[in-house]
Amino acid sequence: MKINRLLKILLAFVAVAVGLAACTRIENVSRHRGGQTATAIFAGGCFWCMQRDFEQLSGVVDVEAGYTGGWLSSPNYEAVSLGDTGHTEAVRVYYDPTVLSYRQLVDYFWRHIDPTVKNRQFCDIGSQYRSAIYWQDDEQRQIAMNSLAALLNSGRFKMIYTEMAPAAEFWPAEDYHQGYARKNPLRYNYYRFACGRDARVAEVWGSVK
Repeated sequence: MKINRLLKILLAFVAVAVGLAACTRIENVSRHRGGQTATAIFAGGCFWCMQRDFEQLSGVVDVEAGYTGGWLSSPNYEAVSLGDTGHTEAVRVYYDPTVLSYRQLVDYFWRHIDPTVKNRQFCDIGSQYRSAIYWQDDEQRQIAMNSLAALLNSGRFKMIYTEMAPAAEFWPAEDYHQGYARKNPLRYNYYRFACGRDARVAEVWGSVK
């Protein structure tokens, strides 16, 4: 009986914690959509990893995992993961433009992906894992294209396969994908290590902050 009671208390605590996190995120997204922040859309393979990377950047307020760039309406994980919908696993970054510029976001993005491979990132293979910068206006387009040109002119890369395209509709991923690294740290850290993401990024870029 005591064990059952403790279990019920523990489950209730977890439910409250998850509920509070969800409410905070809903409040954040609502505030963002009110126009107090700017947004940027990137794809860099596993959206759990991209979400976690951008969450650690000062000036980023929230990061939403989702799907974009495809032709299927209302895509879900099962459909996108098959690689037949044209979508990428992507993130929509909400950031404070008084603290962080779009140019800085683009520079940060490059240094957390492998731009030398086509239709894959690290251990994840398929067009749904292609890397991409999706601009939302002409200013973002110019910054993104200038950054691409600078990388190509640097002589560091013979070829860059990262897609550069105007943003299409962004479909938020299922709730269990949002904040996955925070909600499932053991599984997430094992996946990231086993996938070789950080090791390959260090190979391509050296030390990354």
